[in-house]
Amino acid sequence: MVLSAAVTLLAGASWAAQHAVQAADYGGATGSRLAAVWAVTFVLLLGQTLMYHAERPARPSPRARRRLNELHVAVLLPVYNEDEGYLRLALESMLAQTRLPDSVHVVDDGSGIRDDERNIVEVIDYAAVRQWWEAATAASGIATTWHRQPNAGKRHAQAAGVHASPDADVYITVDSDSCLAPTAIEEILLPLARHRVQSVAGIVLATNHRTNLLTRVTDLWFTTGQLTDRSALSAMGSVLVNSGPLAAYRAAVIRDNLDSYLNETFRGRPVMFSDDSLLTLYALLRGRTVQQHTAIVFTALPERASHFARMYMRWMRGSTIRSLWRLRYLPVTGYAYWAHVTRWFTVALSTTVLGWLLLVEPLRYGNRPSATFLVVLLLIGWAQALRYLGVIRSDERIRERAVTWLLMPLAVLGSWTVLRAMRWYGMATCARTGWGTRQDGAEVSLDGVVNTIVPLPDDDTLQIPRIPVAKLLDPVTETTLTLPIPRPREAWSPLPEGTPR
Repeated sequence: MVLSAAVTLLAGASWAAQHAVQAADYGGATGSRLAAVWAVTFVLLLGQTLMYHAERPARPSPRARRRLNELHVAVLLPVYNEDEGYLRLALESMLAQTRLPDSVHVVDDGSGIRDDERNIVEVIDYAAVRQWWEAATAASGIATTWHRQPNAGKRHAQAAGVHASPDADVYITVDSDSCLAPTAIEEILLPLARHRVQSVAGIVLATNHRTNLLTRVTDLWFTTGQLTDRSALSAMGSVLVNSGPLAAYRAAVIRDNLDSYLNETFRGRPVMFSDDSLLTLYALLRGRTVQQHTAIVFTALPERASHFARMYMRWMRGSTIRSLWRLRYLPVTGYAYWAHVTRWFTVALSTTVLGWLLLVEPLRYGNRPSATFLVVLLLIGWAQALRYLGVIRSDERIRERAVTWLLMPLAVLGSWTVLRAMRWYGMATCARTGWGTRQDGAEVSLDGVVNTIVPLPDDDTLQIPRIPVAKLLDPVTETTLTLPIPRPREAWSPLPEGTPR
């Protein structure tokens, strides 16, 4: 942790100092303005670094833990065109929790292959998975519902789960490809011991991070963002967006806003995406929103560029709409409001400066930008990505993880070029409010899995092989958490109560 902070600050200082000197070569008012820009950038980087190293996981007293154990925890699991392998993996992980959910509500949002007119030509019903799941939950004592509805969108699927669990105290939202670590539910509940905390975000790791270059770089970029940017916001109780694969909300946050949640519109069109950010906004308006970095979930990342592009475009369009709502509804006196304003200020400032240095200065004034500009950006990227190396996975050697860390220049270059252009395009086209992915079936699947289910046996002592584990090095306590890693299986195996993992 100390090394990460030191290297980050060193890289930031080098960036600020180098460009302050270089800016002086431009002379006059231009040099002064650029010098001020680098100074402001360094201050913002310094502040973020200090804050994300100040994040601490919640550790309530034994008495508070007993109160948390008395809460009714309901899991909302919407399903749409999900791969059966990932869905089964998600459900299995809930049976292996150290703190079992009280109820799990699976809602199939009309899964099926559709023609050009959006009529279903092939129904996906998950009948075998459902049969196994209902038998397994009956054996484990978890209440469950499984409902199929006409396709109405993820929010309406979640709402069906809310209506099915009117007595819930806490709702945990997960995705249909979420594989929870055994302690995920127990850990994500801990911050709720403080009454002001209204929502909790978990940490998302990739199930398929070694599939190809895209998944490696995406895992690096996504994990680093959670452990830097979101950790900094969490330290101030102002997380702006919870992750869909794992988040917890006080039940009133969702129930009291359900009508607004289901009927959000933008420019007269229903908004189908950005559901997690809207729920987080509701929570922010009631109190604190935090991250619990010991609550871990594994999820499937896009394996094809086209899938990633559609996902990221959906994120950027949703981010634009949500930004307008934050500016309108967040209190100006709150930290979250100014953190949000600062984020957009830095995006606009960096884009303007980049355009000025690469276009205006060379074309109008004949000043070519120094190559060290790129070098320093890469140093900062590597410094922040040291947090990624704190995630130690036993299914991956440390040198392989170090190789992924060395790919940070690709993430930085992609962020400043392709993703930056997509961000601005997403802002310009934010009125396109459709979902954009999984329209023609699952886009990521567990390779090698045979989608046939072995019936649940009467003998509950059946042994199944233990799956590999990952070790997450807690950056605060320097202790190691042992977590199972989802791996493809040759055939489904039942998971009765008490089966070791």
